[in-house]
Amino acid sequence: MAFGWIDEQAAARRRAGLVRTLRPRPADSALLDLASNDYLGLARHPEVVEGAEAAARTWGGGATGSRLVTGTTELHTRLERELAEFCGFESALVFSSGYAANLAAVTALAPHGSLIVSDAGNHASLIDGCRLARGTTQVVAHADPDAVRKALGTHEGPAVAVSDTVFSVDGDAAPLAGLAQACREHGAGLVVDDAHGLGVLGAGGRGAPQAAGLAGADDVVVTVTLSKSLGSQGGAVLGPARVVEHLVNAARTFIFDTGLAPASAGAALAALRLLGREPERAARAREVATGLHARLTAAGLEAVRPDAAVVSVRAPSPEEAVQWAADCRAAGLFVGCFRPPSVPDGISRLRLTARADLSEEQIERAVRVIGGTRP
Repeated sequence: MAFGWIDEQAAARRRAGLVRTLRPRPADSALLDLASNDYLGLARHPEVVEGAEAAARTWGGGATGSRLVTGTTELHTRLERELAEFCGFESALVFSSGYAANLAAVTALAPHGSLIVSDAGNHASLIDGCRLARGTTQVVAHADPDAVRKALGTHEGPAVAVSDTVFSVDGDAAPLAGLAQACREHGAGLVVDDAHGLGVLGAGGRGAPQAAGLAGADDVVVTVTLSKSLGSQGGAVLGPARVVEHLVNAARTFIFDTGLAPASAGAALAALRLLGREPERAARAREVATGLHARLTAAGLEAVRPDAAVVSVRAPSPEEAVQWAADCRAAGLFVGCFRPPSVPDGISRLRLTARADLSEEQIERAVRVIGGTRP
């Protein structure tokens, strides 16, 4: 029977407690949200919504084509210019998603004969970029510059090291300065995904590379998403102008994909400008994360100390993690639930996101619910 193997895999997932389901949310939910990536609380901010509305009224509902045909508007180039300036890079290129941006950066910068050194904790989009690239990939120990240095020392020719700046599972930060030094010793480039750093780390939320003193470096390329701190949709690659020009000519997820919808570009630009005026939002997101961690550990829970806005709480098993998250929902709290294969170490977790707009009362309420529903 065609696709008969799907039933076997479905049964295996059920036995392992790894079945995933979609849960459509209403426009106005009564749940306290600690599951989304809206770190700065901007997705529903009036200025961001108006930015989306104004762009849709001006440019229409869609980009109408690929970026190289009709999909580049003046709004896209304005967003690219201001995003590059904000983060401290020479140039930027906007994509329809952060996933597409990562595929573009890795595949276009790792040609045949090159070496990609990839952190074991990298996001799936970076992993998929490595799989699609023509270069050879070597996976190394998590957050270990010496392991990167050793891998690069085995190769002659073009090479890049690839890493998240803030890892999405536990919220720990990569040692960017050490990674950059290891790459420079071997003439390699550094490609980092700052999806969870932009808007949270760096001066006024300018990102982890800016905080590490790497912004604008000619050997560093950064990818970001517009769908987390900026409350919109889409992604971008930041780096030297010659790298961006190369992506325009070589990155398949840029050349063959429809451009980012104008509404998303308008929302992201409005959020970026708002963050520029209110840089304290970044510090508040970090403060909320630290407060969550302190209260959770004081309550006897095993929580990982956050380096940005992600707080991870260990669960005994995949089944208990799912039930724990469901019990939190029943008590009015929406939390994330990470299980294998989404977690590289096989340890299931509740994943909490600290938002800059959370009040102290909401933080206390969240800790009470999580502690009161623990397995």
